Amino acid sequence: MSRDFAGTLVMDFFVAFGVIIGGSLIGGMGALMIGRPPLSTIHDLASGLKIWALVAAIGGTFDAITSLERGLFAGTHADMYKTIAMICAALGGANTGTLIIQWITQEQITS
Repeated sequence: MSRDFAGTLVMDFFVAFGVIIGGSLIGGMGALMIGRPPLSTIHDLASGLKIWALVAAIGGTFDAITSLERGLFAGTHADMYKTIAMICAALGGANTGTLIIQWITQEQITS
């Protein structure tokens, strides 16, 4: 694994983590301003932002899907493995952020 690719994995993890934590907490502040319960709003946002955290971390384009297709049909397996590792890093960041939000709000996230 190259140093650049390891850096990409770390960035993917923390971008997804930041989308969950930042989006949930800022949304909770907005909920507080309009009179909604902030902790339940933070909880709901954390579970709803998971897919968007993944999209933001891998770049928001179809490059990842194209890379998987090339790996399967064109025989460039290295690209496919790198893309899968990037998606796993992003999922790990989103899941870690969600678990921290769950810990803060003391509610169970079911989805």
